[in-house]
Amino acid sequence: MFREGSFYKELLKRFANDEVSGFSAQLSYFFLLSLFPFLIFLITLIGYLPISQVDVLGVIKQFAPDETIQMIDRILDQIIDKKNGGLLSFGIIATLWSASNGMNAIVKALNRAYGVDESRPFLVARGMAILLTIAMVFVIVVALLLPVFGREIGLFIFANFGFSEQFLSVWNTFRWLVSGIILLLVFTAIYFFAPNKHLHLKDVLPGSIAATAGWIVVSSAFSYYVGNFANYSAHYGSIGGVIVLMIWLYLSGMIIILGGELNGLLYKRKDVY
Repeated sequence: MFREGSFYKELLKRFANDEVSGFSAQLSYFFLLSLFPFLIFLITLIGYLPISQVDVLGVIKQFAPDETIQMIDRILDQIIDKKNGGLLSFGIIATLWSASNGMNAIVKALNRAYGVDESRPFLVARGMAILLTIAMVFVIVVALLLPVFGREIGLFIFANFGFSEQFLSVWNTFRWLVSGIILLLVFTAIYFFAPNKHLHLKDVLPGSIAATAGWIVVSSAFSYYVGNFANYSAHYGSIGGVIVLMIWLYLSGMIIILGGELNGLLYKRKDVY
């Protein structure tokens, strides 16, 4: 068995050698490029679905700082026409292109975590990135729908079976846990399919669980910090919300890559021991 101290030292060494900070910055850039086309796509799509702009922002608000939510809300109010089919098409194309670029960056970072080169043909690698992006978009849409349908299901059970109001409270907590489960599935799919390495499900679960927990904790802590201690708008004016958003996306990218580094280190240790 390996010593815990040496494990963390090696993980820290990987952080520097594998340029985790640089890849995180690259990811935050692509995340920013894809965020608003994706939100445009979602807000346009909800004209055909039983969810609202408030529902979409409500899911993001669970993790994102308030300044970021306010900025996103203002921008969406300015540019969204829910009945514009051309805007929906633009959102789909722009989201797939920019988000698949971000997925390519994740592929490179995960390949480095496992110490392998990308040997797959360009079209295969790019196609996989686009398919993973489509899967992520689909999962996120489902994640948005589940709380809405979950609320209606809870109200139906409450009204027809005579449960107490405490049931509704427990039910609401349970249905929001679905967001964490879906996030875990997304990370698991990325860590399983993205690297140019044949892996088993058990090889990627530690990083998926760590990334899910880490992302929720870091996002919540950063949101609390921004809301209670830091006033970026006072220091940076109107771009304060953009700066907060970029820092949040940077931290999110770092969590994703660190989850892959954890899997890569555990995989290496497994072969050694």
